[in-house]
Amino acid sequence: MKSDTGRRRRPRGKAWHWRQTNGWYYTQPGTKRRIPLKDEDGRLIRGRENQQAAELALARVRVSGNWRPTAEPADHDTVLVAKVCSRYIEYCDQRAAAGTISQDYCKEVTRYLNELCSYCGALPVTELRKGHVQLWVENHPTWRSPVTQRFAIGSVLAAFNFAQEHDDVVNPLKGLKKPPPRPRLHSLTQEDEEAMCGATVKPFADFLQAAIQTGLRPFCELARLTAVDVFETERGMMWRVYSTKTKKARKIPVRSRVAQMTRELLSSRPSDANSPVFRNGQGRPWNKNTGVGRFRKIRRDLGWDQDPVRCRYSCYSCRHTFAHRMLGGYWNDGVGCSIETLAELMGDTPQVAFDHYGREWGQHFQEPLWSAIGLGANERQAPERS
Repeated sequence: MKSDTGRRRRPRGKAWHWRQTNGWYYTQPGTKRRIPLKDEDGRLIRGRENQQAAELALARVRVSGNWRPTAEPADHDTVLVAKVCSRYIEYCDQRAAAGTISQDYCKEVTRYLNELCSYCGALPVTELRKGHVQLWVENHPTWRSPVTQRFAIGSVLAAFNFAQEHDDVVNPLKGLKKPPPRPRLHSLTQEDEEAMCGATVKPFADFLQAAIQTGLRPFCELARLTAVDVFETERGMMWRVYSTKTKKARKIPVRSRVAQMTRELLSSRPSDANSPVFRNGQGRPWNKNTGVGRFRKIRRDLGWDQDPVRCRYSCYSCRHTFAHRMLGGYWNDGVGCSIETLAELMGDTPQVAFDHYGREWGQHFQEPLWSAIGLGANERQAPERS
């Protein structure tokens, strides 16, 4: 490939052949320096026909961890990648201390940004390219999951967006694409629900039952519900829910079974408007570490850890179960709710609710597809004849 000036562009990040020496080289993204590719005996790989050997040599360079950008010594006023990451980590620490984000989220962001700094922290922001971040992700053999890659890239983008907004640093990564979200949907059956609640202590069983029948996020919403958030109306009980994830509050009605459970829990304790409704055996609110540990024990006790599907159940599966049951009409004689209604109950936008749950379980999405091919709700598909 040639540029507008007629000079040939050497592909960065790939092996290329240089005719003058008849050898194979590579150029790291963000640099102009050519580096020779050598075989396992340390000899320069020569000959245009040896492209496969050159690509294998480049792969060895990547695996060895030597595939990283280099930078010249920077001036005092130059903003480095490490500075941007450090500022955002400080910001996350402040928000975690104030309780506006979770400690677990803060730790994960810190871990990924420190990994980026060890890779290219000394690089000036003006020299950072999208290819650097993409190669950084590719160089981690354990980051094969799209979910992990999405979180890693999202953490980096958040840091540079913060720097652009607060420090007037031009974001060189604008437009960098993340892997698409891949929600891991696991819906519990009635038998699974009964076995799960029977395999744990009553306080945790009550917590899981409430999560299934309200769809609240287990630890940033349901565990934070207090007595002052519970109020009665003419039609029944409602909860005022504030999410630390979305920073929004909403009011949701609760089913009679959960309403009765809530009244019993509140009546069995001293009156305290700020006390959590759902507590563990020691009287403290459920937190993520305790809840995850409890659910792991349930999986072990029930043998679910040996099941290819149930081994992935978690506390968050209760939220997925609520979405599945609402869209499938589990509590409403088979009439599923709309995506807009589900989004309001779960504290999502309609687009997020549709992307996560509607395509998989939404009757309002699937029924028109069946009707379009002549198989509506009142039609039955006859078996095809061979």
